[in-house]
Amino acid sequence: MIEQIITFALAGLIFLGAVSTALWKNPFDKLIGLSLLSAGVIPLIVMRGYLDVAIVICLVIPITTILVLLLLGRDVR
Repeated sequence: MIEQIITFALAGLIFLGAVSTALWKNPFDKLIGLSLLSAGVIPLIVMRGYLDVAIVICLVIPITTILVLLLLGRDVR
């Protein structure tokens, strides 16, 4: 019973992250939506028992976020 409640809460977080990423126009706001999306996906992966995949995702997401922030902060002329 509690596992279903957690699954529905995580699905709601994933849905909220996907909708906010699709609707927001500012790229920095889109990063916040993507972090909401990943915050819902990672626990679901852990609940299924794929810990190696969760570790890789947890290592890749901060690196890609830093790279995207560097690209967005550049002065494009």
